[in-house]
Amino acid sequence: MSTAIAAPETLPGISPGIYSAQDFAAVSEIAHREAGIVLAEGKAMLVYSRLAPLVRDSGCATFGSYILRIREDAAERNRAIMALTTNHTFFYREAHHFAHFAETVRPGMIARLARGEKARLWSAGSSSGEETWSLLMTLLGPDRAAGERIAHGDVRLLGSDIAAHALRKAEAARYRAEDLKPVPEALTRAWAAPLPGSDDMEIAPTVRAMARFRTLNLLGQWPMQGKFDVIFCRNVMIYFDNPTKERLVARFADALVPGGWLYVGHSERVTGQALQTLTSAGPTIYRRSEA
Repeated sequence: MSTAIAAPETLPGISPGIYSAQDFAAVSEIAHREAGIVLAEGKAMLVYSRLAPLVRDSGCATFGSYILRIREDAAERNRAIMALTTNHTFFYREAHHFAHFAETVRPGMIARLARGEKARLWSAGSSSGEETWSLLMTLLGPDRAAGERIAHGDVRLLGSDIAAHALRKAEAARYRAEDLKPVPEALTRAWAAPLPGSDDMEIAPTVRAMARFRTLNLLGQWPMQGKFDVIFCRNVMIYFDNPTKERLVARFADALVPGGWLYVGHSERVTGQALQTLTSAGPTIYRRSEA
């Protein structure tokens, strides 16, 4: 018989024995295999709190029986993985990235678009869209007329995430007005509008038309054929072990055009094979070699 984890037994209304150390180990193995997520031993209660509603909804009496289900049911397994991921983000997070993009990357991108060339950006792990819209508003700039001309070029941004529910919020492009406060005021005035009768704001149609959102597991196959000028993947790899991080960053490097840019989270660093083609260009900013 498995040994029950003590902490769940202390929760009111939870019978002892429905969640064990073996159950946690099984969930950890599935999360790592499917999404690269590393769940340390101290995360046992987090797993319990995130998955308990799914266990109840599924009609399973114990975590053990639910684990048997997710091993066989891909859709339910995906629901469990999404429940274990953290979708915390906010507008203009790590503002120095957007400042660098505006000052260093944007001018050349605008020039290429004016010549009829294309620009492709990827928000990998876009969650509920705040990063996507921050990046596109920065690209378009505070001048509405000039931004409209940029938007009419061949420019697209892919927002991808493993969590379908987060992408639905991103596609809705509707947020509380207070959520947009970190965005420079001039950009908010140009590219977001208050919704009558509410405290919400909506991202302008011009901006929304530039983005495409897709469900994507970064550890799986990538269906995209072309390469990207800019990839943002920030505060995603903190959940991965080092070998998984290095493999993923190497794939990002291969997905960039020569001279393309990779932005990672404040606690993330590029190591391993990717250093053959990526060089540091600032705090958590990397550029692919031109060759």
